[in-house]
Amino acid sequence: MAKLYFKYGTMNSGKTALLLQAAFNYEQNNKKVLILKPIIDTKGGEFLVSRIGLKRKVDYMIKKGDHIDQKLSGKLDDIDCIFVDEVQFLMPSQIDELMKIVVEEDIPIICYGLRTDFQTKGFPGATRLLEIAHKIEELKSICTCGEKTVFNIRKVDGKVSFEGDQVAIDLENQVEYDSCCAKCYNKYVKDYKES
Repeated sequence: MAKLYFKYGTMNSGKTALLLQAAFNYEQNNKKVLILKPIIDTKGGEFLVSRIGLKRKVDYMIKKGDHIDQKLSGKLDDIDCIFVDEVQFLMPSQIDELMKIVVEEDIPIICYGLRTDFQTKGFPGATRLLEIAHKIEELKSICTCGEKTVFNIRKVDGKVSFEGDQVAIDLENQVEYDSCCAKCYNKYVKDYKES
């Protein structure tokens, strides 16, 4: 039976690169894949772009109101696996639609994304995946201090910020993200409150 997978990690944990590598491996074995990403992720436009320079065109851009199961209906013949990048930006109902595809079409879906935002709050799509995914895997990276990263930090104009909307795309409007361990995150919070 096919499964719904959630592979999550902080910024810089290689999520997109791992997705592209996995898709490549499927295709090297004569398997057909579909690659999806939410349209809200404007970085790269219709392409997945990893920080290490890998790039690939997306097969389908998911809009906020899309019913994924209906949009992909009739397009799943001979598909061996579906990959979803930046899955945290999907709505919980869209995660349920991915599960429906897994169960009814017997196609595995492997989702990659963030678990929490820069304020340590869960993204709706990620939270739903944590609730229903068959398999959950943490992708690890390390903080500048050498510890395992667990949180994301937002920087605006190079300065750490804990304000603003939950979604602000990396490398747009002077916004960039980094990741850190819990101890460093708490230091950033303390320094921010004192400034």
